[in-house]
Amino acid sequence: MKKLIFASVLSVLALSCKKKETLKQDPVKTDSAETVKQPVDTLGTKTFCYMKVIGKDTVVASIDDNLGTLIGKLAYKNHEKDSSKGDVTGFRSGDTLKLTYEFASEGTISKRDIFFLQKDNSLFEGLGDQKDNGGQMVYANEKKISYPEDQKLESVDCEKISKLLK
Repeated sequence: MKKLIFASVLSVLALSCKKKETLKQDPVKTDSAETVKQPVDTLGTKTFCYMKVIGKDTVVASIDDNLGTLIGKLAYKNHEKDSSKGDVTGFRSGDTLKLTYEFASEGTISKRDIFFLQKDNSLFEGLGDQKDNGGQMVYANEKKISYPEDQKLESVDCEKISKLLK
């Protein structure tokens, strides 16, 4: 009798183990309208590129923004005037990029301040009186800088302007 009870218990245990092994799990169902949002990368350098074309003249800029510290390249390709190409460094102050442009033009290395207002994926170049400050041209009065619509650089794919900046 003990053998019969023991065999029965052993059979029940064996069957219950087999059932656990063969149980199928239903796949997790998700709502097709539900989307998983990717985390936004707020750290690290972001590169932005801009271009303005007026007739045969072109202005291109590539700016790397590393949490408000800016470096990049800027080039003015003028059709029948002096062109310039060089590096920009500076910082972001609110929606204004305050940059120093160190460039070569006509065989001379020069430095000047250049500010851009960043708005709606565009840059607006700042215009204002400049004065010489120890060999670098700086804005005479930052409060009198204007950012006219005709100085607008549009956002472009960086691949499109890479040759112009080399």
